[in-house]
Amino acid sequence: MTAVLQIDQLCKSFVGVQALAGVSFAIEEGSITGLIGPNGSGKSTTIDCVSGFQKIDSGRVLLSGKDITGRPPQAVARAGLMRTFQTVRLYERFSLRDNLTIAAQQFDAAGWVDELLRTARYRDATAAAETRTSELLGLVGLSRYVDADASVLSYGQKKLLALAAALMPRPAIVVLDEPVAGVNPTRIREVEDILRGLNSAGQTFLVIEHNVEFITNLCRRVIVLDQGRKLAEGTPAEIHRDARVLEAYLGLTPETSATEMQGAA
Repeated sequence: MTAVLQIDQLCKSFVGVQALAGVSFAIEEGSITGLIGPNGSGKSTTIDCVSGFQKIDSGRVLLSGKDITGRPPQAVARAGLMRTFQTVRLYERFSLRDNLTIAAQQFDAAGWVDELLRTARYRDATAAAETRTSELLGLVGLSRYVDADASVLSYGQKKLLALAAALMPRPAIVVLDEPVAGVNPTRIREVEDILRGLNSAGQTFLVIEHNVEFITNLCRRVIVLDQGRKLAEGTPAEIHRDARVLEAYLGLTPETSATEMQGAA
């Protein structure tokens, strides 16, 4: 299959401490891939570098075959890579409709002159944003809150709204940073179902999570980082059997069952 995102020999240091030491992997188009590892393994640094929020010391990032290495976040987003954050970023006092409209406006072709003059370009962009807003709020189960302020949502629902905002420009890939951290078990199952549905429709995801059970249930392929390097990559079953992962990530022995590994998340 075609790699929508390819990372080659990514290196990053902070004040002499090497956070990433030649990390390489590829994300296939149409896949859901998990990225896991212990605290300090380099997960967050990797996605910050890939999405333009940290400067890369060396290495290369390709998105749909195009080199986006070193581009700023807005340029990376316009190229087709959207992301969410561990801490939800929303306009709390704006309605859900307005939150998604703002997300769309960053990418449509209409400028302030179009808005001022209410040109055909502006009207077309507005209509497209309204259609996309209705579609996505339906997909994430938030349609009934469309005109409510985002502040009324639960924490888990806010994460779903952030997901919808990331999907507004129809990106090539969405990187989800801890999408179920702090979310109750019922909502976690709901997020799983939503992501599977979106993936079935063709959306590619890279998911960074500490919840190993969530990653195991959701992802077809898992990448494991440890101490700034790629430790392992494979199917969830292969990762569960990898002695290096069991020892480095969870502190378990190779004989530990997959059930115990899931319970340690």
